[in-house]
Amino acid sequence: MSLFGRLSCKRAYYLCRRCGQGLCPWDQTVGLTARNLTPAVERLTALAGGISESFEKGGELLAEMAGVSLSESTVERTTEEVGGRIEEALGQGRTFGPAQDWCWHPDAKGRLVAYVSHDATGVRQQAAGGGCAEGRMVNVGMIYNPPPGEHVAVDPDKPRPRLQARYVAGLYTLAEMGPLLRRQGGQVGMNRADLWIALTDGGNGLEDFIVRNFPLVAVVILDFWHAAEYLADLARAVHPEDEEAASALRGEWCRLLKEEGGAVTLAVLREWEWPSRKLAVRAQLAKVEQYFENHLHRMAYPEYVAEGWQIGSGPVESACKTVVGQRLKLAGMRWGEEGTHAVCQVRALYRSEKGQWSAFWERDYAN
Repeated sequence: MSLFGRLSCKRAYYLCRRCGQGLCPWDQTVGLTARNLTPAVERLTALAGGISESFEKGGELLAEMAGVSLSESTVERTTEEVGGRIEEALGQGRTFGPAQDWCWHPDAKGRLVAYVSHDATGVRQQAAGGGCAEGRMVNVGMIYNPPPGEHVAVDPDKPRPRLQARYVAGLYTLAEMGPLLRRQGGQVGMNRADLWIALTDGGNGLEDFIVRNFPLVAVVILDFWHAAEYLADLARAVHPEDEEAASALRGEWCRLLKEEGGAVTLAVLREWEWPSRKLAVRAQLAKVEQYFENHLHRMAYPEYVAEGWQIGSGPVESACKTVVGQRLKLAGMRWGEEGTHAVCQVRALYRSEKGQWSAFWERDYAN
């Protein structure tokens, strides 16, 4: 099956009398798959299966856009096989395309800053035989160069620089994620930035993961909006029946957090005049106190802002949605582990900076 329809060809077939296995070396040379798809059709099939809402819709998209008619199962298996090859290539230490330094943007002191971040998102699973299974957490990591801050002068006649990002996603352990992310950072010149900044949501083990794999990180910052959500829950506990009052109180505390930092905010909360008989307030306050105490060393937001650094982990949270959620977390979906991991590989590569997807296919067949 080619982009021009079905083609017929004749080629040599070899049979091993000892093992009984046959093969056609020409197929491997020209890139034909086990399902007799040309490289171009395989590439489009994997893309359609990875970006559509289902493999069935992927087949429909393939037929509509390229005139190629394939079954849902062929789209699924082809997509997962390509994902497996991407994983294998990454596991062998490969990166795609030529190494090229990003133009890292400066902070308020003129230092070039590179960012690394990590998050995880749950994917519902299906057991053998179609039954329900315990969900799995997909780890999502990224090396990125956010748009320059307001302190950076940009040419008004040129488009404002956009986010540059390399993603790694799948059912990896944190130990497995580290080398994969480091290699992506190395290919875009992360070592030539003056400063590394890490942003996380404060999950267990994430700070150790960052420090162990990116020892030159200057500071690990707790995502401001995760801390703000704890304050929002506390404000709602104080004003459970008055959304406007709760919003106003949340805004007051968030301004304090951003302007004075976590330590001052925690001290103010401890001196606040709390309702004496509201157990819900006391319980939520205890959660806030514990959370802030655990992360105070990463909540110096006034200093971070003054340095011109990012304080929100919005890019990696967005990655969880665009790389994983928009394909694997739609209504009613359940996945097997192999499919989860493979589709994450396809989407992470395709969603990474422009050129990564094409570079994989060029090198895949050149080698």
